[in-house]
Amino acid sequence: VQLQASGGGLVQAGGSLRLSCTASGRTSRNYAGGWFRQAPGKEREIVAAINRSGGNTYYADSVRGRFTVARDNAKNTVYLQMNRLKPEDTAVYYCAAKSRGAILSAYYSAANDYDSWGQGTQVTVSS
Repeated sequence: VQLQASGGGLVQAGGSLRLSCTASGRTSRNYAGGWFRQAPGKEREIVAAINRSGGNTYYADSVRGRFTVARDNAKNTVYLQMNRLKPEDTAVYYCAAKSRGAILSAYYSAANDYDSWGQGTQVTVSS
């Protein structure tokens, strides 16, 4: 699976952005998806994850209630809607896909669960 992320940018605190991650490749319809982020000097961390069908989701405590992960399998795309953004959300955001061994009902929150990664998109939230 090859992943292409888009939608990052600069936004003021309290604003919104939507990230998109479009997959291509032979198994592009059969993957569990995840969004991670990495701020300067910090470890990469999970933001949200979604199972293959889109019915099960996971959120980090820091974003729960503000971010929403969703997918459109007809478009091979996973989205991350980010509302009420805060300066501490500033980071490079990466989408990831687990296409090998992804159980239909499962989401995955560990980076080493994933076998494909997008190129990263910068999100900057100004105060």
